[in-house]
Amino acid sequence: MRLLVAMDGSDAAENALTYAADICDATGGSITVVHAVNPAVYDTGGSAPISTLSDADRRLVVERIEDAEHRGEQHLSRATELAGDLGVSVETELLYGDPVHVITDYAEDADFDTIVVGHRGRSGRADSMLGSVAKQIVERATVPVTVVR
Repeated sequence: MRLLVAMDGSDAAENALTYAADICDATGGSITVVHAVNPAVYDTGGSAPISTLSDADRRLVVERIEDAEHRGEQHLSRATELAGDLGVSVETELLYGDPVHVITDYAEDADFDTIVVGHRGRSGRADSMLGSVAKQIVERATVPVTVVR
């Protein structure tokens, strides 16, 4: 069985890797851990809404791709260490783009049997407004998805 585990550095993602390691042990499978590099936009200002373009120029900062890659490599390195502690080896891959699309596309294109993702357990209100990455992966994937908290 070929398992794809999405890693974002959260405790839930580490729990997903632990769960996948158990399945890997039971089935003699393999694990590939991925992280989607998708630079974020940060607001460096106060709590007042942005009202003009010049205000946006002063307050919004787009993370550099190199910083996002570095953070992703750190997440994958941590996943490799955790997998070693669990007694399994993993392959790792940095993907580029929206996590929902690149993870599900990669799983389909590379013929993975399943995707294992963590879910942080936001409030129902936050999920209804934003949607969670895990929920969107479940809705878009063409292979079975296991969501772990």
